[in-house]
Amino acid sequence: MRVRMHSSTFIFSFPKLYFVEPKKKKKERNNKKVEERNTHTFVLNHHILQDMATEVRHKPSSVTAPTATWLTLFILTIICNVSLAERVLKEKEQSANFVEKERQGVLKAMIDFLWENGRSSYEPVWPEMKFDWKIIVGSIVGFLGAALGSVGGVGGGGIFVPMLALIIGFDPKSSTAISKCMIMGAALSTVYYNMRLRHPTLDMPLIDYDLALLFQPMLMLGISIGVICNVMFADWMVTVLLIILFIATSTKALFKGIDTWKKETMMKKEAAKQLEEEPKSDYKALPSGPTNIQDEEVPLLKNIYWKELSLLVYVWVAFLLVQIAKTYTGTCSIEYWVINFLQVPIAISVALFEAVCLYKGTRVIGSKGKEITNWKIHQIFLYCFCGIVAGMVGGLLGLGGGFILGPLFLELGIPPQVASATSTFSMLFSSSMSVVQYYLLDRFPVPYASFFVLVATIAAFVGQHVVRKIIAILGRASIIIFILASTIFISAISLGGVGIENMIVKMENQEYMGFENFCNQS
Repeated sequence: MRVRMHSSTFIFSFPKLYFVEPKKKKKERNNKKVEERNTHTFVLNHHILQDMATEVRHKPSSVTAPTATWLTLFILTIICNVSLAERVLKEKEQSANFVEKERQGVLKAMIDFLWENGRSSYEPVWPEMKFDWKIIVGSIVGFLGAALGSVGGVGGGGIFVPMLALIIGFDPKSSTAISKCMIMGAALSTVYYNMRLRHPTLDMPLIDYDLALLFQPMLMLGISIGVICNVMFADWMVTVLLIILFIATSTKALFKGIDTWKKETMMKKEAAKQLEEEPKSDYKALPSGPTNIQDEEVPLLKNIYWKELSLLVYVWVAFLLVQIAKTYTGTCSIEYWVINFLQVPIAISVALFEAVCLYKGTRVIGSKGKEITNWKIHQIFLYCFCGIVAGMVGGLLGLGGGFILGPLFLELGIPPQVASATSTFSMLFSSSMSVVQYYLLDRFPVPYASFFVLVATIAAFVGQHVVRKIIAILGRASIIIFILASTIFISAISLGGVGIENMIVKMENQEYMGFENFCNQS
């Protein structure tokens, strides 16, 4: 048998100068060389098979042994070619996948970091309830926080959450839920105290019901959104939002307090000057400042605007029924979201009713006194949006919406006492609703929550009584604004510190720090 050797089957190797190539180009060059080598092998095998077929045709059929040998070689050659082709295809596929991953780049890495289906780093930590130093210290801190928060109209959640996390030992999300319970207790005590009081300078209740009617429905709608965000958001996201928001609001409140203090000082000087100029026979006691009039107490039932209160209660009951109805549906089912969406028309209808009345002038914000406010459409939308944001912050961070409503009311020109009382009144509805939501989601232990609710309730009543006595003596309502600003600032430092510490621990342990799956959490 003669085998012809073709020139294409000879491979000559020459010395090469090697240099450093990029990995991508080097991989492409290697793939090209493998393809060329396989092509040469396939051509050689093709010619060999042609020769085999020619010789088989010219030889007698009696010679079976050489035929079997060539048939075996033919099969082996096919197997070799198939295996080589498969290897080349795999290498091409791996190279294509590598290039595709490079194209996806940083964006895909961020998405994988923030969201991975089925993954969750949340594990509730509920320490055993026992009488020890933690309970004592936590009760003292909670008492002070509730006293200051109720006076400032912010609830005190910025002090409650770090206390529950650092001293008692709860995880951040359980601390948020218990904090909301404490805010509800403090708000209940404060509202009961304020409902019997009158406006410091006008003939109307201390609580401005029209102002509450504009903000409270949107506040409760925001609470529902915030509770869902609390379940989904990672702790570090909450920390970043909290630090930015609290530093901004505390700074704004501080400047407002300084401005109010200066106005009070000027009025005191003017009052003293008038006393010096008047004859002694015509002497009359003049107020030392705009807030020296002591809060007058009247019967509780006569100091309530029942129509406005009934609308507020209607919103609260409607939201409560929605929360109860959701428990009879599957989480994240179509029925669940349809029932959840019913909160939107309920809140918007009541807020829209009040907004239209304010726009037409049939209702007024009476606590502003003789100052006439010509409400514009964009202003009303802005204030309603602020109500939603305040609720979202409350539900997300476990704080009272007063951290936003308090400074906002002051910017509207509402007196500090009225701003604090109305803000707390609105928080009573929103915080109680968020407590119901957290309870249905099983986010806090009832015994611990009950104990701290009692502490906050007593502290708020004491704080209101003491601070109002001080205001009556000094004649400076700006004290409330300074308490508000300092409470927000302390909350920013304490909550921000706790959040940063938790974030560093998770980064060291390489834990998942992305969004949680709400449908798997609840």
